[in-house]
Formats: sequence, C-alpha cells, structure tokens
Amino acid sequence: MTERREIDGSRLGWSIVITRMSHLFLRTLRDDPADAEVPSHKLLVRAGYVRRVAPGVYSWLPLGLRVLKRVEDVVRDEMNAIGAQEISLPALLPRDPYEVTGRWNEYGDALFRLQDRKGADMLLGPTHEELFAQLVKGEYSSYKDLPVILYQIQTKYRDEERPRAGILRGREFVMKDSYSFDLDEDGLKSAYHAHREAYQRIFARLLVRYVIVAATSGAMGGSASEEFLAESDIGEDTYVRCPESGYAANVEAVVTPAPEALPVDGLPAAQVHETGSTPTIATLVDWANATLDDPVTAADTLKNVLLKTRVPGGDWELLGVGVPGDREVDMKRLEASLEPAEVVLLDDADFAANPFLVRGYIGPPGLQAAGVRYLVDPRVVDGTTWITGADEQGKHVVGLVAGRDFTPDGTIEAAEVRDGDLSPDGQGTLVSAKGIEIGHIFQLGYKYTDAFAVDVLGENGKPNRLIQGSYGIGVSRLVAVIAEQQHDDKGLRWPAEVAPFDVHVVIANKDDAARTGAEELAADLDVAGFEVLIDDRTASPGVKFKDAELLGMPTVVVVGRGFANGVVEVRDRFTGEITEVAPDAVIGTLRAARG
Repeated sequence: MTERREIDGSRLGWSIVITRMSHLFLRTLRDDPADAEVPSHKLLVRAGYVRRVAPGVYSWLPLGLRVLKRVEDVVRDEMNAIGAQEISLPALLPRDPYEVTGRWNEYGDALFRLQDRKGADMLLGPTHEELFAQLVKGEYSSYKDLPVILYQIQTKYRDEERPRAGILRGREFVMKDSYSFDLDEDGLKSAYHAHREAYQRIFARLLVRYVIVAATSGAMGGSASEEFLAESDIGEDTYVRCPESGYAANVEAVVTPAPEALPVDGLPAAQVHETGSTPTIATLVDWANATLDDPVTAADTLKNVLLKTRVPGGDWELLGVGVPGDREVDMKRLEASLEPAEVVLLDDADFAANPFLVRGYIGPPGLQAAGVRYLVDPRVVDGTTWITGADEQGKHVVGLVAGRDFTPDGTIEAAEVRDGDLSPDGQGTLVSAKGIEIGHIFQLGYKYTDAFAVDVLGENGKPNRLIQGSYGIGVSRLVAVIAEQQHDDKGLRWPAEVAPFDVHVVIANKDDAARTGAEELAADLDVAGFEVLIDDRTASPGVKFKDAELLGMPTVVVVGRGFANGVVEVRDRFTGEITEVAPDAVIGTLRAARG
C-alpha cells in the first residue's frame, strides 16, 4: 500500500508517496516451493512476486507486477524509438483467419480451442500474424501509407504439454509482438534490422547476457530468422557457436556440411552376413570387429530410424531416416526439418502392422522396395560405404554403397550436433551451450499477405502485395530470465531499470529518533525522484535484513544503531559494498552511483 501525505511548508506542492511493508500485500516464504526446479522460480515465489494458480498459470502480486510493467516500459521505449505504433488486439479470436493460413491445424494440441454459446469455433491467441495482416488490409489502400510497424504487449496462450520453471515456460504469458509491412524486400530488411538493433538495446538496458543465433521459422513461416537466447545452464534451447568465426545457430538451424561425393567404380559388391543377435549399433560393431578384416567404428554403420508423419489434416505415412550409427537422432532437429508435419516414432503396433520392417535389421533397399520414403543425413553422400540392416532377422549387409546400391529420396537434418563438429561456415569447429529464448525475429515474406491478399495501390497504379515481418519478445519470460541471471545465494538482485523500487529503507532500530529519521529520509528520497519501499514493520532487524536481500532492490539504506552517531548504511545489492554516510548525504551518494 502507498501512503500519500503533504509535508511541511518548505516543500509545498509536493505529495510524498511511500510504500510501507507494514501494509504491502506481501508474504515472503522461508522454504522453496515444492514444485520449483530452477532458481528464478524458487526466488520469485519465495519473495512474493508471483503465486501459482494452475500448472503454467501464475498471478502477479504487487512487487512482481511492478517489475513486469517496468520491463514492458523498456520494451515500449525502444519500440517507439524505431517508429512502431502500439495497438491492442483481442486475445479471443475467431477460427476463420487461422483456417485460411492452415495454422488452426498446424498448431496442433498447443492451441487453446473453445466454442461460444452458438457453437462457433474460437481460440485464445498464441500469436497474431493473421490479425495484423487483416487489420492492415482493412485500413490501408495506398503505397503512400507504407511502411508501417505495429506492435502490442499482450497476454498470449499456448497449451504447453509440460509447463515448467514457473513463468519461464507457462501456458499464459505476456509477449510483445510487432509486425512490419513494406512495399518491397528492401523495406522488410530495413525493418528487420531496426528490430534487431532495438532488441540489442532492450537487452542491454535489462543487463541480460544473450547471444543472437540463426534459427528456423517453424510454424511462423518465412525466410530469415534469428533468435535471441539468454545465456543460462537451465535453458531448454541448445545452440552452437564457432569461436573461430563467430558463427552461432540454434541446433535446429545447423546445416551439416556435406562431404564431396566419392567414385563408386571399383568398389566391391555389398555382401550379406549372418550377424546373429545384433539389434543394436554396439553389438553390430562388436560383431564386425570380430569378423571383418578392417577395424570398424559406429560411424561406419548406418542407423535407420522409422517414424510416421502426417501433415495437418492428412493421413499418417511411414518415413525412414538414415544417420551414421555414432549419432543419435535429435527429435527437435527432426521435427523442425519436417515442420509443420507431426512426427512420432513407430511403436510395437506399427511394427506389427508392417511385417516387412524387421526391427534392428532394417536397411535402405527394403524400405525403398516397400515404397517407404527414405531420407538420410547429409553425410551419406554418393560413394560412401556402410554396414546396415539386410531386412532379415539376424542379417546385415556389409559394403552397401550410397548412390549405387540405394538412392535416398533426399537429405534431412535430424542427427545430433556435437561439440567438435565442423562449423557450417567451414572456419572452425562447434561448441554447444544452453540458452532461454527471449526474442525471435522473422522475415515472414508473403505467407500471410498472400493468404489475405493484402494489397495497396502502387505508385504505378497497379496492386502492390505487401511483405511482412514478425518480431516477438517474451516480456514476462524476461522477468524470470533477469531473476535467473541476477541472483545470489541470498536472493534477487534487480537491475535499476526494472527493480520494483529504487531504494529499500530498513528501520533497524526501535528508537523513536531513528524511526523519525528514517521516515524523513524516505520522504526526502521520494522528493528527489527515488521510488522508496520502507520496512516499518515491528519485525526483528534480522528478519528485515533477510527480506531485503531476498526482495533484491538495488540499494538498501539501513537506519540502525549508527543513526545516533549521525550515520546510516548504504548497501549496494549488486556488489555487496556497504558505505556509512550521514543521512543528508544519502541522496548525493545514490545520485553519484547512478552516474
């Protein structure tokens, strides 16, 4: 709760706004919540910033809401600075626009679907490309109206299968999504780079450590796509970078450098061998090294993984994927390569329904003879020789040559990316790290403007189809990211840009003079332009100090026993530095620290 009061005549016209912990809607917790897995989740709940309502759904309490709004303000500042205009579209949306673009089905189970009382299909908006395209189509008709950038900061909804980590991965979240509309590709590129630079300014102001990586577009569509990933060991996104060249990409976007094709002339014919019980790559390699003349590693074998896929609204189809046997299939990379198709591994029932698939002994010729589409890792080039299944129980073929004994239907990026792999730019090797996606920018192109025929009259008097960009920032996720990156073993440490309050005044002395002095200091700080939280509770100094460290304001001013000697403590929450100053020097000290 805030308290407004007029003070003495020397400050006529000022109204003091002090937030008092004795009235603040806040309860800090001593223990971590049982369902919390990561530091940000534990601390935001313990410090009383958020409270869980349901899996992936959280309430924002006063302190948390102040942080959220301050993050919004930083985002809003930088968006406005590039000429973007803020609007607000509904979160409850009709089915029709998403049916037009195919995303009603493409989103699958992630979409919250519902019906109104008349039976009309509706959804809770996960993102708004369709609505923005329709809006511009309805409002603009001339090339003179362009370019335009529109944005909103709004609650979005996605039915995450496994919401986790508090507000990091929720089913309801606040997002800034902006959309550019231009007459040509040069305009789109200009808007894209304006957003890219604005994002860098936003994250710099928030003190977020991040990397920019090449990314896939997924269900969004479009061409150029980059993600901003906050550096974090608990991140769900794996990215790779090349220290030598500066290349960086989300693993889903890594393009495997393909070796040169090899000549097939003169290679010995493939031979089928009885290999006994060798259903795994490890057992096959053991057999080969015990039987064949030349040494064999897992990289010399071809692992064939069987899946089934279906495009939205279609039927399931079998798919074989061949990767070198020393690599696992990365399902994220596989799914990104086949987007928007749904992908699942075959189960026992699927193998029973397709008896030509001999589990553990599947080979490319058998798949292609049965009409199964077969895609391979880019390393499987013509002239490479493999040991793989012979499509019979207990048998493998040795010396199967790609381009001679089988011809894949294409390549697919499905194999895991490992540290030490060659960088796609050929200038070094890759190392991996974890990150949390905080922003994503797309050059969408014409996917949505084509779908809704978003045209304006061009300068030549002919229709000009607009080109679109889409740019998102996870606003509520940023609150958790900052907490994740900016905390210590005592609690949160908010950067000044987003802290709920600038100064936390702790009354650590029951003496009436000290209490009066703290009240006057808080009032002076408020008049000087600092937002103040004052701990005026009757709790012990130890409890107050622990809460101050947990809550994480940038500066804590302690009015304690030293007040009788004319000093108070100024504590920097980031550095831990404690400075003793006279009460009337506090404002000057804080201003100097602000720079």
